[in-house]
Amino acid sequence: MPARCTTRVCYVVRCCTMSSHYFVQRSVTTRNGIHNIGCTPAATLKSKLSNRLKDEDTVRSVEVKVEEEEARISLQRPSTAPPTAGLLQGTTHPKSETVTVPLSSHSRRRKQLKVEYDEDDGVKPVKAEHWEPPDWKKQLGFIREMRSSHDAPVDKMGAEKCYDSEAPAHARRFQVLVSLMLSSQTKDQVTAAAMVKLRAHGCTAENLLATDDDTLGKLIYPVGFWRTKVKYLKQTSAILQKEFRGDIPDSVEGLVRLPGVGPKMAHLAMDIAWDQVSGIGVDTHVHRISNRLGWLRKPTKNPEETRKALEEWLPRELWSEINWLLVGFGQQVCHPVSPLCSVCLNQHSCPSAFKNSPKKRTKAGSSQSPSPTSSFKTKTEVKQESVEAVRTKTEALCAPLSPAKQKKKPKRKVKL
Repeated sequence: MPARCTTRVCYVVRCCTMSSHYFVQRSVTTRNGIHNIGCTPAATLKSKLSNRLKDEDTVRSVEVKVEEEEARISLQRPSTAPPTAGLLQGTTHPKSETVTVPLSSHSRRRKQLKVEYDEDDGVKPVKAEHWEPPDWKKQLGFIREMRSSHDAPVDKMGAEKCYDSEAPAHARRFQVLVSLMLSSQTKDQVTAAAMVKLRAHGCTAENLLATDDDTLGKLIYPVGFWRTKVKYLKQTSAILQKEFRGDIPDSVEGLVRLPGVGPKMAHLAMDIAWDQVSGIGVDTHVHRISNRLGWLRKPTKNPEETRKALEEWLPRELWSEINWLLVGFGQQVCHPVSPLCSVCLNQHSCPSAFKNSPKKRTKAGSSQSPSPTSSFKTKTEVKQESVEAVRTKTEALCAPLSPAKQKKKPKRKVKL
């Protein structure tokens, strides 16, 4: 039972500082202004201890639930903020415990991600812009029409006509390659005549190796650079006889390794000998006409650049035909010097029309081009003017010295 203390004893007790946490001081103010100070009894301490233990158990149970909730959320998706911020706000922990919180995206170093697109998602890669000449189909149709007669030299004496159709397959392919090597900077008529003599001599790799240089030179003369081509034929025949048993390689890479064989010859040999389209055979005719017609994105300087530029836009099914078309067209109409633009069907769409062969001036009010008859009359008039000038000079020299001795002389007629 608690006992009341006197005023003096309470004063002494208040002056003493008690270090135990089981005693709590409490002051009460009365009407008389006297402060009655009492001490907490033992029963009150026991009740407080029990209440505090209950609070600690409640807090620990809450912490356990919070930790379980954090584990479940971290397994599902990481959070940038700690989940216990709102649950434990305002609660006091008797003992601090370490809580693992996932790092935010700002505290990590960002990694570069490679973005890939699946074909099933409907995302198509961006293709480069396809360029092609504006009127090339119309111009190609006109060239086909002008080449419909098949009467150009390439039609009768090209590489497709120079081999022996009755020879074995490997011998035919070898003759195609030889005719292409001889055709460099040489007209088809000269190449065809040389191939006739070589076939009569025996145009195989084995026979050419057994033939001396002088005899071989006489057989291929007068092709362009015939001395150099004799050397190339002997070297190429030795390689083919040793590595391919007299046949030719079946790839562009293998053909260009041979002496005297370039990309144009390799692509044509693949087309004619092996019946495989590996590229466009571009010679001087194809190179010249492609630049004149504006079939290239920008002008090219050599046939190899022209080949690459044409293959960028020309459909592959036309690669084999384009060489035959343009070579014959260049031999008959689009000449290197003074092309026949007046008879070309592409004179209205070709950007180079009448630039290499200037169009003659016509009379005022006439929009038609001069005909062959009018050009012949012009030449005749020029000759007559020159004859009149000669006649005037002759009369001046034959004039008399004095008027008294002047006699009439018949005019001389100058025969044309």
